[in-house]
Order: sequence, then structure tokens, then C-alpha cells
Amino acid sequence: MSDLEPLPQCASGNDYDGRIGLRISSIFVIGFGSMMGALFPILAARSKRMRVPKSAFFVAKYFGSGVIIATAFIHLLAPAHDALTNECLTGPITEYSWVEGIVLMTIFAMFFIELMAMRFDFFGVNKPGGAHSHSHSHSPECARPPPIPITAIPTNHSSDLKSPTPDAIAPAVAPAALDSSSSSQTSHKHEDPHADCPPSPTRSQEFSYPPGGTDHLSHGHHHSSSEHLAAQLTSIFILEFGVIFHSIFIGLTLAVAGEEFVILYIVLVFHQTFEGLGLGSRLATTPWPADREWLPWILGALYGISTPLSIAVGLGVRESLSTNGRAMLLVNGVFDSISAGILIYTGLVELMAHEFMFNQEMRRSSVKVVLAAFGCMVLGAGLMAVLGKWA
Repeated sequence: MSDLEPLPQCASGNDYDGRIGLRISSIFVIGFGSMMGALFPILAARSKRMRVPKSAFFVAKYFGSGVIIATAFIHLLAPAHDALTNECLTGPITEYSWVEGIVLMTIFAMFFIELMAMRFDFFGVNKPGGAHSHSHSHSPECARPPPIPITAIPTNHSSDLKSPTPDAIAPAVAPAALDSSSSSQTSHKHEDPHADCPPSPTRSQEFSYPPGGTDHLSHGHHHSSSEHLAAQLTSIFILEFGVIFHSIFIGLTLAVAGEEFVILYIVLVFHQTFEGLGLGSRLATTPWPADREWLPWILGALYGISTPLSIAVGLGVRESLSTNGRAMLLVNGVFDSISAGILIYTGLVELMAHEFMFNQEMRRSSVKVVLAAFGCMVLGAGLMAVLGKWA
């Protein structure tokens, strides 16, 4: 019977202690912060009246990326571990490291989903009226200086296989010299392999988003815009799924929180606003198809209402909601693990690898721009890590 002694403490109940007016106010305050964070970047990007500097999108994008990465580790992975290793749980759940296992399975599932989305037209981006579908490629030489051209060899010396003398090497800036000697030399057509390369970004463009002023988050040197868009839309929906599930459970927790309610209330206002900013900035900078321009508004609004709605539901069932019960611990632990896996995959693959290392515009930007983006990301992650002390 000694093994069953802690069970009554875990059977039912929550820490609700009144203050209903303050709890109701949290529905509107957190809802406002969530909506502002998610929808304001979209409004600012599309409104012709609002003159928001492009550098603001740059900061918001990378700051939000840091927020999402920190949310995965600090606000999801750690609580999931606490829930699934709670002493109230017994049986097979205690015989394996299920948090790490669920995160691992989720990461592979997300990779498979994105892989299939790039192979098949799940979002209809190749349909008429959808996203434009022209192919464009960038030679790897775009990131390197052009080779020094060699002067044409006269035909009467074509049989002399000698190394060119220094005088035979023409300066890269003097193509006219080749033209002037064309009457006595065989004509050779030299195509510049860099002719199709995009120009280097100017100083004002570097601090826009994406750096250079164009949306060119590439998955490779050769790709079509429709494939790129399909990958972007997939990552957006994956991110949306992860943050909404997380928001639902923190809303339920806040609704029946005990003496820590006030601190949790304040922290969640910033938490949800920052997280919404991370989602909203991605929604704002994604090149949505013309027939789906309404979709980012819907996705932003769904995030905005998720926590307020869950708070309202939690208050409605506060008499029967058991945050300390085994069932709730299992549900919280499993879904927090799934959400953590989603955001870890999104953060490391989409927000770090693709944004920094596979983004041609970022690779051609100055070190100052790269460090600025990295600093914004670290700042966002740091602030969310600090908030993790209370929520």
C-alpha cells in the first residue's frame, strides 16, 4: 500500500482560488497581445498608409525566430519532462524516456511531411492562378569573383601549345581590347557566367527582410519558385500547429492557477505577444499566392484566439478540471513533447539553417548584417529563456 500513498494527491483537483474578475480580464489582455503580435506584421507589410521601415521587419523576423527556438526548449521540452516524469504516474510510462522518444518521432514526422510537400502539389501552387512557376537558378560561381579572362589566341599560332605569357592575360576591366583585335583573331564568344546572378545588395537593402530586399530563402542552387513556396507553406502550417497546441494548454493552466496566478498572468502577456510576433513576421514575409492572400490573416487570428478561448473554457470547467490528475499530466506531457519536436525542427532547420546558411542573400550580405540578424535571434531567445523562470 505504500506505493499507493501519493495517488490521492494526484487524483483530482486544481489550485483555483477565486479572483474571477482578474481571470476574465486575462482573456482580453492576452487576446489583445496575441492578436497584435500575430496580425500587426501582416498589416504593416500590406498597408500602403503605414510606412514601417524595412529594418523593422528584419528585427522582428529574427527576434521572433529566437523566441520560437527558446519556446521549444524552455517552455515546452522542460514542462513535458516534468509532466511525464511526475511521481504520480506509474506503469510503462515510467519505464522509458518518452519525452525524448516523442520529440524524435515528431522531428522525423515533420521531415517526412515537408519532404512529401516538396514532391507533391499539396497547396495547389502549380495550378493556374496560383503562385508563379518559373524556374531560376544560381550558379555556385555567383558567390565568387569572376575568373580573369584570357585573350584570344591568333589563328596563325593555334598549333603552338605554349603557356600564355603575362602579356597575353587581359585585364578583367578591358573587354574593348578584345573587340579591337577581332579583325586579326578568331572570334570567341565569352559568356559571363555571372550575367544572371543577382546584384549585391545595397546598404539600405541589407537590413530589409530578407536581406537584399527580395524573398530568396533557397533550398538549393537550382529550384523553382513553386517548390520553394510549397516548402514555405509547409513550414508555416507546421509552426502554426505547434504554437497553437502550446497556447491551448497554457491557457487552461492560467485559468485555474493558484497563488502564482498574477505572476503567470503578467509573464504570459509578454510570452504570447513575443510568440505571436515570431509567427506573424513569418506570415507577413511569406509570398502567398494571389488566391490565398486571406490565409495569413486566418492563421494569425487562429493563434490570437487560441489562448483566450482556452482560458474561457478552463474557467467554465474549473470545478471539474484536474490539472494534477494522471490524465492531465499525460495529455500535457505528450502534447508538449509533440509541440517541442515541431518547434525544434522548425527552429533548427527552417529558422537557422535555411535562413542563415542556405539563403543566398544572407550569404552575400556583409558580416555586419549577419551579426545583426544573429544578435536579434539571440535577444529573442534570451528574453524567452528569462520568462521561462516563471512560465
